[in-house]
Amino acid sequence: MTFKIGLLGLGTVGSGTAEILLDPSGRHPLLQEIEIERVGVRSLSKPRTIKLPQEVMTTDLEAIVTDPEIDVVVELIGGLEPARSLILKAIAAGKHVVTANKAVIARYGDEIYTAANQAKVYVLLEAAVGGGIPVIEPLKQSLGANRIQRIIGIVNGTTNYILTQMSAAGTDFDRVLAEAQKLGYAEADPTTDVDGLDAADKITILTSLAFGRRLKVEDVHCEGIRQVSTADINYAQRLGFAIKLLAISQCPNKEEPEKLQVRVHPTLVSQDFPLASINGVYNAILIEGEPIGQVMFFGPGAGSGPTASAVVSDIMNIVGILKSSGKTETLDPLLSCSHQDYATVIPIEESVTRFYGRFLTKDIPGVIGHLGTCFGKYNVSLESVVQIGFIGDLAEIVVVTHDVREGNFRQAIEEISNLDAIDSIPSIIRVL
Repeated sequence: MTFKIGLLGLGTVGSGTAEILLDPSGRHPLLQEIEIERVGVRSLSKPRTIKLPQEVMTTDLEAIVTDPEIDVVVELIGGLEPARSLILKAIAAGKHVVTANKAVIARYGDEIYTAANQAKVYVLLEAAVGGGIPVIEPLKQSLGANRIQRIIGIVNGTTNYILTQMSAAGTDFDRVLAEAQKLGYAEADPTTDVDGLDAADKITILTSLAFGRRLKVEDVHCEGIRQVSTADINYAQRLGFAIKLLAISQCPNKEEPEKLQVRVHPTLVSQDFPLASINGVYNAILIEGEPIGQVMFFGPGAGSGPTASAVVSDIMNIVGILKSSGKTETLDPLLSCSHQDYATVIPIEESVTRFYGRFLTKDIPGVIGHLGTCFGKYNVSLESVVQIGFIGDLAEIVVVTHDVREGNFRQAIEEISNLDAIDSIPSIIRVL
């Protein structure tokens, strides 16, 4: 029996997916029963490295998602539209869907999964988070017996590469970004990556799976890395930290499982913490749960081969179910999306964390005492206060706090910024 695939998009990931499906030798025998029926592209004349019969190619993507011969539609065109509409049309036509599109799932997952459950079809998305790292299926299945407490992830390779290079070479953000664009690690418009939006999409998906509740991506507190300086990276190293862009999701109170903290921001990470050593374009996702403790998933977070590997694994999961049971009258609860309720995202002001702050102050007696007094007024306890040196005639002071409610810390910073002795506050970064 042959299972037929409709492939939407033949770019980097689409080409990698086609290459695996066209060359099943030495791989799982199930791949020999999967056939590419049609491939949708924007242009038939564009030169491509992968060779497919001309009759398989089409620019009519809607015809693919409604084709009665096709069992699984694989959406790899990216973006919000027409991806969303094509996925919904495929579902309406009774097709199972595999997608690598984190943006469309993060924003329209509610609509897509409601439609999929009604149509009794699967929508699988292993490739949407972490490239080739298998993390979606483990969250659904292998870790399903655990009460997940926290997810901490480096889930964007572009920003991890930039921060790694800034640390290794002492080069500023703008120069490293330009190099990353030249090497193809960063897009011409890097906004989605460097402003944390891509990571926000991914932690939205992971949170939904880990905590069994739907989540709106606009509720995720999101900060990027544009303001991270080489000075901050150097001071962090001297204090025993690395700076990483982290996506964090946690349930601070198991008695209120519907209330979650979800955020993306640059973070000082202790150099002995597992994520501190994840460098370059690699991704890593640390999951903490009870009773398992900590597990970490590490690997290439993007690229043709790794992402295509995840796409094809989803195709195989669906084909395996179709082969064993035929048309799905009841969805496998370990592969489908069954949660309906929305999480309550705790405002960032209510979160509790440590902070690093860098202050430029006038070189006058009592400045550190003034800082301590202001912080104490708002119940901010200081772990360390260090006068690093001077920039011109301004003293440079770095503080690291103990755990503090963010709203309290922000109130203290607002008052401190108005002190006559304070010239500026170049950096405020959270500490894990």
